[in-house]
Amino acid sequence: MNQATLKDANTLLADMATQLRSLLEQQQITDPVMIGIQTGGVWVAEALHKALTLKQPLGTLNITFYRDDFTRIGMHPQVTPSNLPFEVDDQHIILVDDVLHTGRTIRAALNEIFDYGRPASVILVCMVERTGRELPISADIAGQKLDLTEGQQIKLNGPSPLILTLLENM
Repeated sequence: MNQATLKDANTLLADMATQLRSLLEQQQITDPVMIGIQTGGVWVAEALHKALTLKQPLGTLNITFYRDDFTRIGMHPQVTPSNLPFEVDDQHIILVDDVLHTGRTIRAALNEIFDYGRPASVILVCMVERTGRELPISADIAGQKLDLTEGQQIKLNGPSPLILTLLENM
């Protein structure tokens, strides 16, 4: 059995903020916008948005209707709308999620973003990037990379405090 160890969420957030500042500086991006994917990605984005003191308000995406498995899983009874309080066209977007696993959530998020307009760039930031990719998507910044076995999952609880938990399916 793989013995994966999760780092503390606050430690990951601090590291991610440092990496993100550096990447934005390298790419000479001075006024990016940030979008969090419901629900855990929004919690992570709120913390990063505050740490980076971004000028633009935080955007949120609910990708329920963009999922490729929507017809199988149906709609969650409390679907909240997406909120992008800025123009998407020509923006440098920081897209934030809690856990990158198969890549399907990110694909759905990108599809929705492009329905709003054409961004100049998208930087993908995830708290945890785990194995099991089904689509060719990777994070530009990941707080932690984990090689998990089948049956292991990561859960983010929040919004305050943010706590990462490794779950084992028996």
